[in-house]
Amino acid sequence: EKLGYEVVIPKHLESGRASMSKGLIRDAKKFANKNVAMLSSIVNEDNLLIGIEPSAILCFRDEYPDLVDYHLLEASKTLAKRALLIDEFLALEMTKGNIQATQFTQAKKTIQLHGHCQQKSVASMDASLQILAAPTNYQVSLIPSGCCGMAGSFGYEKEHFELSQQISELVLLPTIRKQADDVLIAATGTSCRHQIKDGLSKKAKHPVEILYEALA
Repeated sequence: EKLGYEVVIPKHLESGRASMSKGLIRDAKKFANKNVAMLSSIVNEDNLLIGIEPSAILCFRDEYPDLVDYHLLEASKTLAKRALLIDEFLALEMTKGNIQATQFTQAKKTIQLHGHCQQKSVASMDASLQILAAPTNYQVSLIPSGCCGMAGSFGYEKEHFELSQQISELVLLPTIRKQADDVLIAATGTSCRHQIKDGLSKKAKHPVEILYEALA
């Protein structure tokens, strides 16, 4: 809103990602059908569907066309084309010149970015890198990490805790430990940020949080 956009939160259900991650496909299908029915009439070329959590919004692009009932298939495909990560939306607006570097601080910051697995596999980290580099003196690097070890609810489960910690110690946590105290840590995934906080007692922020704090 501070950048001049109107933000509307439409009526909708959860994405169904949690159900899919546990193999509850029938439940996920119900969520997909209802969300497509509720959102198709209000999402269009001028009013895009934007999400913050990669695994949730990318359901609309990647899984919904394969989940919905046949009579909702075309509507689902159209909705999929208009579903964007907030990083992607902001990057597009920056490319169009609607958001400019002059709107942000001139302070110097160094940022290390960890990518969400779903985002890396279905979309890309390019938009996240682009928006974090919008402030003129922000230097951004992508941590060469794989999964943080959480994989949704996987790392929360007692029987997977040790393995989850081992995965986080492969690249992600050791890389963050080496950073100076004033280096910002960014992560697009909620569970990724939890893993970093629990493993290092260090707060990682979503790129949008960092951009908001950088507004002039």
